[in-house]
Amino acid sequence: MLPKDPNGCPYLQLAPMEGVGDACFRKAIGTVGGFDEAVRDFLRIPTNAHIKSIVKGYNSEELAPIPLAAQIMGSDTDLMAEAAQELVQKGAKRIDVNCGCPSNTVTGKGAGSSLLKEPKFLYEVAKSVVDAVSIPVTVKMRSGFDDISLFKENLLAVQESGAKYVTLHPRTKVEGYTPPARWDLIHQAKTLLKIPVVGNGDILNVQNALDMMKQTGCDALMIGRGSVINPFIFHQIRAHFAKTTYKPTQDDLMKYLSVYLANMAQEMPVQLQVNKLKQLLGFLFKRSAKLLESRILILRSSHPNPNSLLEYAKTFLIN
Repeated sequence: MLPKDPNGCPYLQLAPMEGVGDACFRKAIGTVGGFDEAVRDFLRIPTNAHIKSIVKGYNSEELAPIPLAAQIMGSDTDLMAEAAQELVQKGAKRIDVNCGCPSNTVTGKGAGSSLLKEPKFLYEVAKSVVDAVSIPVTVKMRSGFDDISLFKENLLAVQESGAKYVTLHPRTKVEGYTPPARWDLIHQAKTLLKIPVVGNGDILNVQNALDMMKQTGCDALMIGRGSVINPFIFHQIRAHFAKTTYKPTQDDLMKYLSVYLANMAQEMPVQLQVNKLKQLLGFLFKRSAKLLESRILILRSSHPNPNSLLEYAKTFLIN
């Protein structure tokens, strides 16, 4: 299910990320590559869902030949099962159940990380999806809602549902993204469960990846923010295990950004393109202390279109 490469590198996954991790980002980082699989940002399944309309947002061939798993988020077991079946028809090879989104607009409707309040209901939602399809079903979860008092119960509920593996982001809903991720909880999950555990949270460089594997014993790695800050992180991790180095060129970086711009131009108006590019560059300028000093200049710039903004960013990125 989660094989290592010939050099012993763990299975590497691109995390689903609402907002910055949209199709434009996925297609751009897909041209860079280095990861084994990506997970689409969640498809929300509300209680009044028209399933066929919702699943139109999933394209299994988006990153071909890199597989793109579908992620669904909701609390209606029948509709979640129906959505999974429709996604199989659209070519999905894996369905992931979102039990981690901390957004108040999501949790207020009983979905995302609110499922962690009731392990029995978490089990029912996950099992409804497992029973509905013949492809692997997995669960991505946080360590808890208010606290970690139900951590073990939630993990066992996932396992008992028939999920093939669990991806753990070891922060609670209340913690959001602020404190350091508790990798010790990934280790606890690995000790407790018979199914594989994917580690997620605070992997920003190669050393972080190695430390997580050593400290937790996790079966695979999922990287989100770290790949937005450094789109070449997957290649660098893989190169470490191959006992080589991976040094991206400025041309590699510009190609990545150009693909991002080209896809934005097809999907949104100019002002939104500028805002989205600022968001991406805001992450990218965190990858070194020197770039970080100039980050505020990018975020406060008033360029009228994304191309002029990128030309301005190049004065800092290319040196």
